Amino acid sequence: MSAVPAAAPVSHSLPAGTLHLAIERSDLPAEELFWLGARNNPRRAFLFLSRVLAKHLPVAPSVVQDCHERIAQRIDIDTAAQSGPVLFIGMAETATGLGQGVFEAWQRQHPGTPALYLHTSRYRAVGAQALAFEESHSHAPQVFLHVPTDPLLHAQFVGARALVLVDDEISTGNTFVNLAHTCFEQAPGIEQVHIACITDFSGPARASLSARIGRPVTTGALLEGAWSFTPASSAAGAAEAPLAQAALGQEPSLHDRGFGRLGRSGPLRLTPAALAPLAAGITAGERVLVLGTGEFMHPAFVLGRALAEQTGAQVRLQSTTRSPILPWGPITHAECFDDPYGEGIANYLYNFTRSDYDHVLLCHEAPPSAALQALAQRWRARLVHFISEDHLAQSAFC
Repeated sequence: MSAVPAAAPVSHSLPAGTLHLAIERSDLPAEELFWLGARNNPRRAFLFLSRVLAKHLPVAPSVVQDCHERIAQRIDIDTAAQSGPVLFIGMAETATGLGQGVFEAWQRQHPGTPALYLHTSRYRAVGAQALAFEESHSHAPQVFLHVPTDPLLHAQFVGARALVLVDDEISTGNTFVNLAHTCFEQAPGIEQVHIACITDFSGPARASLSARIGRPVTTGALLEGAWSFTPASSAAGAAEAPLAQAALGQEPSLHDRGFGRLGRSGPLRLTPAALAPLAAGITAGERVLVLGTGEFMHPAFVLGRALAEQTGAQVRLQSTTRSPILPWGPITHAECFDDPYGEGIANYLYNFTRSDYDHVLLCHEAPPSAALQALAQRWRARLVHFISEDHLAQSAFC
């Protein structure tokens, strides 16, 4: 696998300070993987805006797919030496889709090896045990991992012998340490841990992960480096931004529909009968935006990939988010609206211009709410309710 040579350290001026980056290794040029953004979050006033994730910026399905395949190829798990399933966990909110895509790519590369995918969540799944851990630097620090309720998936979960944690970016590694220890309580037979991500800026902290987690740890990223941040003097004493989540115990509860929150042991496949009504009316060359909502990203990717393949349309993928990003640099404008889950927090969509697209499909997992219907009217979009893999209900509010 060819790599881009290491680059000299570079300093970048941001609204709240200066970010110093040193890139040690990269599979692709850094500018093809991310741009820098500024956040309204004094815990971390910057972010790496991924150009391959389809979260904050629109991305073609083929680019997202390539990212999944590349990261999966770097997963360093000795499947011959371990006797149980491999447990994959994608990190909410940003990497739920990335985690599931990497899981499916890894399954294609390792057919027949038992594996289970879960994603963490800032919501509670009805009827499931929720294991809480903290993402300390986040604007929404409280996160849950749900124990699968299906007997077969539960057996894979507690019997896991290897753990793969997937996120878009790693810096300190603290969140992975917290989550790994939570997993060990339920699956004490885990013998090895792999951390998979797009960008790994943990730098010297990378060497201490095995000791902190308490198991042998390997890492695999498309780019490795280190960062440091010097706050601007004007940023000293800045007020804390409000947390972007409901108070503990007041999180919305969702009925799991089998898309990842309570586990999957195989790829998500939308049936031809489910796809046909959505593909109807979309012609080759038309511009289509398929939008995920919050944590509900991977089903939107699967739909967008299928529509691109079946119709020849120019499909782009993106998602709404709870992440408050400042209009600066690559973020030219932001739309703010009520969250579609009834959590009572602000959600955002960045760099969206309706006239750039002929069709907009807004994908969601919860029943259509007033907030979703308002968004569909505002964006002249079709709502696509994922009830199951073979049942997608669409509503037009154009």
